[in-house]
Amino acid sequence: MGNAYANAGVNVEAGYEVVERIKKHVKRTERLGVMGALGGFGGCFELGSFSYLKEPVLVSGTDGVGTKLLLAIESGIHDTIGIDCVAMCVNDILAQGAEPLYFLDYLATGKNSPEKLEKVVAGVATGCVEANMALIGGETAEMPGMYTEDEYDLAGFAVGIAEKAQLITGKAIKAGDVLLGLPSSGIHSNGYSLVRKIFFEKHAFALSDTISGLSEPLSTELLKPTKIYVSSLLPIMKEQKIKGAAHITGGGFVENIPRMLPEETAARIQLGSWPTLPIFDCLEKYGEIPTNEMYEIFNMGIGMVLAVEATEADEIMEKIQKQGEAVYRIGEVVPLETEKVEFAEATR
Repeated sequence: MGNAYANAGVNVEAGYEVVERIKKHVKRTERLGVMGALGGFGGCFELGSFSYLKEPVLVSGTDGVGTKLLLAIESGIHDTIGIDCVAMCVNDILAQGAEPLYFLDYLATGKNSPEKLEKVVAGVATGCVEANMALIGGETAEMPGMYTEDEYDLAGFAVGIAEKAQLITGKAIKAGDVLLGLPSSGIHSNGYSLVRKIFFEKHAFALSDTISGLSEPLSTELLKPTKIYVSSLLPIMKEQKIKGAAHITGGGFVENIPRMLPEETAARIQLGSWPTLPIFDCLEKYGEIPTNEMYEIFNMGIGMVLAVEATEADEIMEKIQKQGEAVYRIGEVVPLETEKVEFAEATR
């Protein structure tokens, strides 16, 4: 092969090596419906096994991981950021009641480093296994000039399926319904521009530092992967026990919970009804951020909020706990007065 492309900074052979390296990771994500092997021009998924659905609906979502990537690049920890990418996409479609089917990723870099990119895709595959979805394709692009040699970007696309009549739309939510919260693993993948500004610009901490209030180095805490809620919630969603679900991402409680609520209703959140994670206390302290503003930015320890019938709340909580997941009663749905999300102080 000629040298023209190599002289432009693109290593085609390294690209081939990346594909070979990731095949074993793709293999472990296979599930019923996958057609063909990695390497075609398009990934194929056969829907025949879902013939029992009367009106099947495909639900799709796409996302990246934002500036959390910069911490992965700086720390050299590349094997968990792919989990974040899957989680950000799959938790969104799960909130609609969709069973995840397959995932595609897009990985762009300034210079192909097969070993590093394998670690990234291995993380994507781990996330797919957690979500019981297949990694059926993707794209790795080497773009010198667009990125430096050490930089890369990562985005993903998830597709799930649901019975049309069983889609979770939030339309049945009413005042008196209970709000349940499932805990996050940490910051997840939102607010990292502010996180970086607070810890690394304002206070000049290093990723290797263990700061007051945390028991682990910042690199460990800040790169904890986003939790995937599929195994905890999908069985209960299929029982049509969940009226509404909100994935708490950028914009925190204030932006995301209203997305599942009917216009005439609001959410009243009982502060202190779930454990506070130390990382949020640190962000509030070191960033000098008002407490109410924290709930407008971060997940504050709750990654998914569910709206359920009050009479069924205890039963649903028990079922979630049997799946090995913690769950907290964090509030209720109330008639709308002024704000779509109200906060009530803990009473002791």
